[in-house]
Amino acid sequence: MSDPEKAGAWCVRTGLLTLRYLSLAVQYGIYVGIYLLEAGLLVALVVRRRLGGTLPVCLYLGLLLAVDGVGRSYVLYRYGYSSNEYGYFYWLTDVLLALGAFLLVCAFFRRACAHEAKMWRFVRLLLAFVLILTLGISLFALSRNYHQLFTGFIVDFQQNLYFTCLVLNTLLYILMQQIQSTDDELNLLVCGMGIQFAGPAANFALVHLTPGQDYASALYPYLGALCTMGMLLTWFYALVRAPQPSAIRAGEVPARELAAVVSREA
Repeated sequence: MSDPEKAGAWCVRTGLLTLRYLSLAVQYGIYVGIYLLEAGLLVALVVRRRLGGTLPVCLYLGLLLAVDGVGRSYVLYRYGYSSNEYGYFYWLTDVLLALGAFLLVCAFFRRACAHEAKMWRFVRLLLAFVLILTLGISLFALSRNYHQLFTGFIVDFQQNLYFTCLVLNTLLYILMQQIQSTDDELNLLVCGMGIQFAGPAANFALVHLTPGQDYASALYPYLGALCTMGMLLTWFYALVRAPQPSAIRAGEVPARELAAVVSREA
């Protein structure tokens, strides 16, 4: 190999190595930003004494921070990215996060139906049926490949549950529009969950629609993390920055103004 060819090969290797380290630095920055947003939002809710009204959200944030920020980081540091221990821990905890997301969507349904007792009784049964159906579909897939307990059940159940949460969250948003909900905070929380669920859906589509493509593998680490960051920013605005709902709603008149009108007419 001539000197110019050696120099060209060295430049290519250096450029690829630089891009790899740059990509890792960007990923690290995104995940650090996510952990800071999770912790900051929890602290803000505690300081503002809003745990009572936002307890399901706080529990889900605590689960995210404990599993993704502490647990996975420790296992990754202890065993390495390519180890079986990290792979098992990652997918098992992903099922835990999916169950937490499902329960949070159920809590949002309960809040949306706070003044609709009959509707909530029906929705509660429907949510239980959907969870059992999702579990049954995953168990059926396992029965056909019983020797693949991990890849055949855990991964399928996690993917099915995330897709179920995405559909339920969309139906919840439509329901809130139909009943003309005035809970603006809940609207933003539901929109944030929609952004979060878009991450696994986009990754699933990317893997199956573009198999073996280099750009797909390059985008895969960013989609889920960016969607999680979008959810946290939306929740931060909804719970901390957004103004509290006004006392005046559509069709409502404050008592003091109503009394003033009556006294003038009298």
